[in-house]
Amino acid sequence: MIFAVFAPLLVALFIPQVSKIKHKIHTGYFVALVPLFIFVYFIQFVGEGFQPIMQTINWIPSLGINFDFYLDGLSLLFVLLISGIGTLVVLYSIYYLDYTERLGSFYVYLLMFMTAMFGVVLSDNVFVLYSFWELTSISSFLLIGYWHFNERSRYGALKSLLITIFGGLSMLGGLILLSVITKTTSIQEMITQTDFILSSNYLPLILVFILLGAFTKSAQFPFHIWLPDAMEAPTPVSAYLHSATMVKAGIYLVARFSPIFSGFEWFFISVSIIGILTLCWGSFMAVRQTDLKAILAYSTISQLGMIMAMLGFGTKAAIFAAVFHILNHATFKGSLFMVAGIIDLKTGTRDIRKLGGLFTLMPITATLALFGTFSMAGVPLPFLNGFYSKEAFFTSTLSLNEGSLAFTNFLVTIIPYLAVLGSIFTFVYSMYLFFDVFMKKDKAKIDLNKKYEPSFGMLISPLVLVIGVVLIGLMPNLFNSGFLAHAATSISGETDFAQISYWHGFNTPFIMSLTVLGIGTVLYTSMNKWMGIYSVFPGNLSFNRVYDWLLAKTDSVSEKITHSYMTGSLRTYMSIILVTMFIVTFITMYLTNGFAIDLTDLAEITILEIVVVASILIAAIATLYSNNNVAAILILGIVGYGVAILFVIYRAPDIALTQLVIETVTVALFLLTFYHFPKLKKRQESVKTKSVNLIISAGFGLMMTLIGISAVSSNWFDKISDYFIETSLPLGGGRNIVNVILVDMRGVDTLFEITVLGIAVFAIYGLIKLRKDKGDL
Repeated sequence: MIFAVFAPLLVALFIPQVSKIKHKIHTGYFVALVPLFIFVYFIQFVGEGFQPIMQTINWIPSLGINFDFYLDGLSLLFVLLISGIGTLVVLYSIYYLDYTERLGSFYVYLLMFMTAMFGVVLSDNVFVLYSFWELTSISSFLLIGYWHFNERSRYGALKSLLITIFGGLSMLGGLILLSVITKTTSIQEMITQTDFILSSNYLPLILVFILLGAFTKSAQFPFHIWLPDAMEAPTPVSAYLHSATMVKAGIYLVARFSPIFSGFEWFFISVSIIGILTLCWGSFMAVRQTDLKAILAYSTISQLGMIMAMLGFGTKAAIFAAVFHILNHATFKGSLFMVAGIIDLKTGTRDIRKLGGLFTLMPITATLALFGTFSMAGVPLPFLNGFYSKEAFFTSTLSLNEGSLAFTNFLVTIIPYLAVLGSIFTFVYSMYLFFDVFMKKDKAKIDLNKKYEPSFGMLISPLVLVIGVVLIGLMPNLFNSGFLAHAATSISGETDFAQISYWHGFNTPFIMSLTVLGIGTVLYTSMNKWMGIYSVFPGNLSFNRVYDWLLAKTDSVSEKITHSYMTGSLRTYMSIILVTMFIVTFITMYLTNGFAIDLTDLAEITILEIVVVASILIAAIATLYSNNNVAAILILGIVGYGVAILFVIYRAPDIALTQLVIETVTVALFLLTFYHFPKLKKRQESVKTKSVNLIISAGFGLMMTLIGISAVSSNWFDKISDYFIETSLPLGGGRNIVNVILVDMRGVDTLFEITVLGIAVFAIYGLIKLRKDKGDL
């Protein structure tokens, strides 16, 4: 599994070279093989005899952070969607993106996102999951802002990044709390401690933090505002990220942690309310839109709300319906995004007010849209998969469990009505999307004498997805026991799910579907008469205005604060840093009784140490009074070499050698560059400035002295030196303790230091590459 997760990222390393021949062979042909092979690998696990699989690759075992990949029914569902839809999206992009585009960058970002999504749905370790989670935010930011020359693309990319990163950090807080109270980083092990978690005082905080991560990623109300702006991305990105993958990451998170939280009544309340509100608000706002992709964006919001609500219900029927709709939504919504891209590419517009009469001009595309929109609307036809999961949704709203809170029972009562309300507007925007684009020739402002049908290659991907819509509709049980049931079992723990059938009799769910069909038809046919309601509600009210205000206010306040201390004076900066360190350190030591002075167990001070220390002090003071650059550098070098001598005296030859090398290199570099230094001269400063300098320098020196003495004098912990002496050979395989500490014991720290240096190298290379000529540095 680890190869499947990281294969896209490894292939991405070669894409810049492959893209150099894009004018001969489109880069997408090479890229499409990656998700295709992954899909073929994982499809073998589909079947009634499937059992969960765990694979562990050690990463940072001392911190409990390993690549623990867990494949169960839920993760298998998502992996197949990510790889299957990914293959179709890459194939579609071959015909959508011309070779003149920056194909290398596009496919690198797409493969990076693919790895991130695989990591999210397969990781059992919460911190590895979080790492991949944030990688989805970063890669989606790059994909949404792919057309960076477009201001709206940059705006949408930044908005999605800020909102999802905010949710990601909140989620991290919840995951840390979970790992602390359960003493494990494994989700599966946490599930075994469900009763202990439910009895924890931190449970409400954990729930809020994790749900914030899920709601922001899956565009739930009121965090949904980033998704419509993300439609500025190329259509392949919208079809991939915003129908089957990224927006369902939050759905996956809630589903994965449902076994833990489903026993908590406030989980039902919060998830159900947010889900139903998102369904109603998304569907209501979709009818208002005039851009094809904006309609699809709000429709995605409403559909995600429906799935989220079913996960909140937590019943056996609701969980299965949620899993079923995750699959169905990926098929019809992916095809509709691709159809929207075809229309935009061929007609030059996505404005529904300018479109019309396209059924005769692009009949194949229109037929695909017909199946997609009618399935999304939940039209009761036996060959449309959307109807099955929509009716299962209605059924689940009628069998909710009552709780101990009065508000819970109130929700149980009104949720079926809200479900019908949201579904009515879902039907309206679905009909609006199809009939206003492909019928109604009288309003069209495009050339109706021109054929707009794309090449067959561009139709392959939406055609495959529509075949999926029909196939699932005609043979739903083909996907039930060997596929969907495993995913539902992973969430609810239940087994033996009922067979999926089209006709259940003239029951309440069917009446709810007919109600949606009837009222939805009336509302669609009379849209012109009631559309004025949007000028009243929501009117000028918009969460986008709140977001823009918060962003502008944050920028302005930050600018004022920054200007208050960014004066251009290095002395001011150093003073602020040192004073802050001084205050924080002394307060911390005072509150923790950190001041301790014990001189009983110290080595005897000889005349040799006194002479060396005196030399260091004299050299340090002499540096202040030197008026010559070279002299100041050499005198300052005495301080460093004096410290090295102290290390030798106290039998630390390794540290002494390191100090000697560093000091020698530093002095040599200073001497080589002293020509460019400003000439030393006495500065005329006020008594106040000199006094402040003296206080800060003396205070900082006193602080470091007290820290050193207190560290030696206190006995709060066992001396770590004993640990290094005992374990350097068996754990690090070396007798040189200092080297073992640097390379093995502090290996992660050293790794990040090297990483920082590497980033600096790339930054410097970028600056050099961007210079206009050799004189610009």
